[in-house]
Amino acid sequence: MNETLREVLSAEIAALKDPRIGFVTVTGVEVSADLRHARVYVSVMGGARDRERTLAGLQAARGHLQDGIAADVRIKRTPQLTFHYDESIDRGLRIETLLKRYEGEVGPGEPADGAAADREAGGATNEGDDQAEAGGER
Repeated sequence: MNETLREVLSAEIAALKDPRIGFVTVTGVEVSADLRHARVYVSVMGGARDRERTLAGLQAARGHLQDGIAADVRIKRTPQLTFHYDESIDRGLRIETLLKRYEGEVGPGEPADGAAADREAGGATNEGDDQAEAGGER
């Protein structure tokens, strides 16, 4: 049911002509067990102001969107929609930025645990272990 509503809402939102609604992607829908409520998660291109305007536009179009669901999906009860901004994309971009920054500090191919520094300083290696496994002496 969640996926069906996500597809229907994606098409219905794309057809809206409200100037407040920018580029919106419906990332998920969670319908309650009794089908009375549905949380619609959306991603919005732009900044915080664009996000607020888009969520306000979606909230204003809620009745129209519910009518679209009633027309396209055969269910006993049409759920009441609430719209929520999906922050997972922002979190993913933040993690990617942090990883790129971390790779720049550590350097490409260099382990983060300092093992490379130990090897350069003449620290322990696994060469003796390899010889012992092959039947050689240490």
